Amino acid sequence: MRDLLWQIFSNYESYAAKDVVINGWVRNNRDQKSFGFLMVNDGTHFNTVQVVYDENTKGFEETKKYRVGVAVEVKGKVVLTPELAQPFEIHASEVTLLGDCPETYPIQPKRHTREFLREVAHLRPRTNLFNAVFRIRSVAAMAIHTYFQERGYLYVHTPLITCADCEGSDQMFKITTLNMNDLELDENGKVDFSKDLFGKQAFITGSGQLHGETFAMAFSNIYTFGPTFRTENSNTKTHANEFWMIEPEMAFCDLNELMNIEEEMLKFVVKYVCDKCPAEIDFCDKFVQKGLKDKINNILTKDFVRISHHDVVDILLKANVKWEFKPSYEDDIAKEHEKYITEYFGGPVFITDWPKDIKAYYMKVNPDNKTVAAVDLVVPQAGELMGGSQREENLEKLLERMQEMHVDAKGIDWYLDTRRYGGCVHSGFGMGFERLIMYLTGVENIRDVIPFPRTPKNCEF
Repeated sequence: MRDLLWQIFSNYESYAAKDVVINGWVRNNRDQKSFGFLMVNDGTHFNTVQVVYDENTKGFEETKKYRVGVAVEVKGKVVLTPELAQPFEIHASEVTLLGDCPETYPIQPKRHTREFLREVAHLRPRTNLFNAVFRIRSVAAMAIHTYFQERGYLYVHTPLITCADCEGSDQMFKITTLNMNDLELDENGKVDFSKDLFGKQAFITGSGQLHGETFAMAFSNIYTFGPTFRTENSNTKTHANEFWMIEPEMAFCDLNELMNIEEEMLKFVVKYVCDKCPAEIDFCDKFVQKGLKDKINNILTKDFVRISHHDVVDILLKANVKWEFKPSYEDDIAKEHEKYITEYFGGPVFITDWPKDIKAYYMKVNPDNKTVAAVDLVVPQAGELMGGSQREENLEKLLERMQEMHVDAKGIDWYLDTRRYGGCVHSGFGMGFERLIMYLTGVENIRDVIPFPRTPKNCEF
């Protein structure tokens, strides 16, 4: 039975002078003629272990020739090394080749550009950077589930295939079983979707919100956490066509309570990751984004500011700054505005009460009839991290808004039942998981926090 590096690193003093067997991949091999050093990583821990081999090691001559990337089995003794950078090393009694690797192996012990590593996305997890990023991603996912599960939320698996239009059908991928080379048309010359598998046009979901709201009306507090899809032809660093979303929905919850939950959840997740991934965070602070740990600590120690969209625009207009995009009371705020506001307040900012004409139909209209009870959380250096709102619980007002925004009520009549039958004040928010990972690691491009990114003109692997 092999020993795992995460177990040894977690309690290495108890392994002192003990024999161990590890399997892993060689990250580096330094041959010094009569002895040498293998740097081995088995994937269970961020750090590699130094394996010392010499003429007394069985397989010594072969071991000297092992190239970067080979898989090996190492039998040896754990030796504590408090005087060195690493806390221990393994003195090998035997090294066995399990899987060879040619000289053409792309991941060599040198700095590779992230652009190059995207071209070998199936191999890039073997580098220190992506080992750290995807380990943090895994722990952050566990943190999210832990937060909600410990507070009695129901985890709901909302459908990936849907006929419900939440984000706008123009932003959703269409799916069909019809023969695209020989489409049947109806009497109006349009595609006859009655012949399709579901008897109507179907989409890949852009949000689990509508289905989530129905479950909130039965369980009070629920959350979804899964993949979502958008057809945006955007090549920015923060957009992808496939990404993961966390979407809680809470009954008997207004906008103020929603912000309380958002702040508490984010602080919980950030602290959880910092506690579980200290080596990975240290690496990112040193090699990805200088000052990352200070930025993260800012989240944990600051009370998030709450300010209306109108007041934010007031501040922006009074600022002695030449804006690329002039701030407006009727429009969204730009990245440059988000950056200024977080620096102005020195931390995360909840921006509330947005102009209703730029927000979705399901958001509750405020008494001024100009704004909605919506909120975006913007954080230093990353910009918008979460977006949510109090939902419109009044059926007549909701139908009125849907009519104003040309939303077909027939297609989501089942959703309207949440207002007909025991409706109540309720709220929810969405957080892009990749945006969170970018914030936690300092990685600036969403393509580098998703294992196999799906972006315009890119569906490799």
